[in-house]
Amino acid sequence: MTALHFCSALLSTGWAENVRLTLDGGRIVRVETGATPGPDDECHQVVLPGLCNVHSHGFQRGMAGLAERRGPEGDNFWTWREVMYRFLDRLTPEDVEAITALAFMEMLERGFTRVGEFHYLHHDPGGTPYANIGELAERVAAAADETGIGLTLLPVFYAHGNFGGAAPSPGQRRFLNSPDAFARLFDASRKAIAALDDADIGVAPHSLRAVTPDELRAAIALSPDGPVHIHAAEQTKEVEDCMAWSGTTPVAWLLDNASVDRRWCLVHATHMTGDETARLAASGAVAGLCPVTEANLGDGIFPTERYLAAEGAFGLGTDSNIAIDPAQELRMLEYAQRLSGRSRNVLASREGVSTGRELVDRARKGGARALGQRLSGIAEGAAADFFTLDSQDSLMAGRRNDTILDSWVFATARPVVDCVWRGGRKTVAGGEHRHRAAITARYLRSLERLLA
Repeated sequence: MTALHFCSALLSTGWAENVRLTLDGGRIVRVETGATPGPDDECHQVVLPGLCNVHSHGFQRGMAGLAERRGPEGDNFWTWREVMYRFLDRLTPEDVEAITALAFMEMLERGFTRVGEFHYLHHDPGGTPYANIGELAERVAAAADETGIGLTLLPVFYAHGNFGGAAPSPGQRRFLNSPDAFARLFDASRKAIAALDDADIGVAPHSLRAVTPDELRAAIALSPDGPVHIHAAEQTKEVEDCMAWSGTTPVAWLLDNASVDRRWCLVHATHMTGDETARLAASGAVAGLCPVTEANLGDGIFPTERYLAAEGAFGLGTDSNIAIDPAQELRMLEYAQRLSGRSRNVLASREGVSTGRELVDRARKGGARALGQRLSGIAEGAAADFFTLDSQDSLMAGRRNDTILDSWVFATARPVVDCVWRGGRKTVAGGEHRHRAAITARYLRSLERLLA
């Protein structure tokens, strides 16, 4: 057993002082408040619960900043996608593992302790399955194993280029599977994570653009109890194309036809009517919000104020991994509402409530639900996933309790996460991952070759 003492801790029940945590087998087995530290306890000032990253494409971390040059026409998500296709065309399995490991390491260094890897890069550059159909799933699992991050693997079923079973484009050839091939890949993915501590698996029909209704049902049936993640209504063109195909919008189609419930995570769901927003909130599904990527791609602004007023659940995702930082994601989420509504503290539910606290609490709970975690936060029986902030940083000076969260979310321009525990193991100390040097060196070798 390991014991840790914190002067202040954000427990699942709220803030508490002089908290002593006893860890065993990767879990928190005892929480004592008002406790004095034992002679062998490791002591820190402030501890916060680890957060879940509900939506990541790990390999895209390697192309961060490569799509910021203006093209001959108006740039948008669809032109960005062509840059992404060209980048992934050269990736080897070793590159995928190296880049994903760097992304997972950076997630831990910022306070994400579990990731939902929306894994759609399956085949070789020519679109041919590897001899081991689960080759790239195993590379993602290896990256999670090396870094220590909790993994919910979400193998993606992708078969078509647009609604109604349209033919895919050449750039999508590394993603594509028939239903039978995807069933084999799903089984290989399950085996790929079998040896990881506390790993989980769900299924991810990519979008209604990429699967037919029959294929959607077949994919979901492969994981009857696990999370179901799907892109929905990220772009206005997607909504228009869905209307042309079905007479309704992506979110409405899913709510009407797919038995959406608490297992589901609708990623982005940016463009919804007021009725769709209320229905999604009532369904119990989680909205997987990726504010930094959505801003980078020009997606639009999620109706967060209206959705939260309807008691909708959300989780945070880093998506394209253009930047990796939960505080920055939360800041962008609130700031988008401030800019569009010309107001402040929009997402705090009532007078006197800390905006940072409300956002952190909601993101923790919704993120855990989206990744299949039944118990989250700092509580007895929960995974020992938490992080401390650097109490010596000037931005933390004089702060207590909710003011710490407000300062972390809205006032930090530099990393202030100090130490991170994942599954009871200390993976980050002094702001750096214990394998940072080796992971970074391998990443640099890959990028030097890819960008030569």
